[in-house]
Amino acid sequence: MPGIRIYLFILSLFASAVFFSSCGGEKKAEEKTKTGQDTLTLLIRELDQKIADHPSDPDLYQQRSKYLLIDHQEQKAFNDITKAISLAPNKPALYIVLSDVYLGMGKPDNCNEALLKAISFDPKNMAALVRLAKLSLIIKDYKSTFEYIKKALEIEPDNPQVYFTRALALLEKGDTVKAVEDLKRTVDAAPEFYDAYIELGELYSMRKDPIGADYLRSALRLRPDSKEALYMLGMFYQETGVYEKAIATYEALAKIDTTFRDAPYNVGYIYLVYLGDYKKAADFFTESLKRDPGYVEALYNRGYAYELSGDFDKAYTDYKHVLTLKTNYEKAITGLNRIDKARKK
Repeated sequence: MPGIRIYLFILSLFASAVFFSSCGGEKKAEEKTKTGQDTLTLLIRELDQKIADHPSDPDLYQQRSKYLLIDHQEQKAFNDITKAISLAPNKPALYIVLSDVYLGMGKPDNCNEALLKAISFDPKNMAALVRLAKLSLIIKDYKSTFEYIKKALEIEPDNPQVYFTRALALLEKGDTVKAVEDLKRTVDAAPEFYDAYIELGELYSMRKDPIGADYLRSALRLRPDSKEALYMLGMFYQETGVYEKAIATYEALAKIDTTFRDAPYNVGYIYLVYLGDYKKAADFFTESLKRDPGYVEALYNRGYAYELSGDFDKAYTDYKHVLTLKTNYEKAITGLNRIDKARKK
């Protein structure tokens, strides 16, 4: 069960989002990050000036608080949103931003209080109800989670965020059948909902159902460079015996992230275990070791590939190296014993 990913996703749903666009086509990841950061700094500076000109406008403090939170300046974000509330104490939207800030500060109880305050001013506020459902899920208060979801669906029966949140709660409760139903409702209502496709892809992949690959490909259409989706798709192909597609998928992943050790490792494993091409297996384990020289499993498997191809000297060297990284690694010791016996014959 993808518990940690679910938890991180729920947390991310609280974060205020700003879309940073850049002209001139696609850029490298580090350039995009720098561009986004530069734009964020510029936006904050522009708001600094606007607030200096209009110090009694709560909306300006609210907006700057959102940007400061994105920039991980939680205390300054808190100062701004509390200033906004002092200027407009009955505005529900301000308490929703306050809840985001509290969550960013690691204060879920205060976050909950802020959301309840928003609800007290506007009982049908969807943003507050959805956040309350997600917050309840984080702390595993499932009863409250489902209660807030029910209220939210009474207001907006087709809200994809609500269905997705209920799906996560159902997954944690172990009801995969109803969770899948809600995930399907999510993508029906919002065909761009990447995380729902990922969850559906994983759930169907666990059953080795080809529909799992379809959902993962849908996720990749939305995010072609998604390492998560590519790895899961590669694993699906690997576990269902479609080795050529698995290898191609892992190689695509390896190009996107040149530091990700498991992409070449998995290709090596396929050549070693399923295809019996020990030379290629050793080459890919070597590539994995370039990315992480301390990767014990890759080092052992390269040694095993060398052994199976008859290169006992290289195999012996790798097995000995394994033991310097992980003392008493049983498979390496067994491998050394096999080679000693083979040499005595």
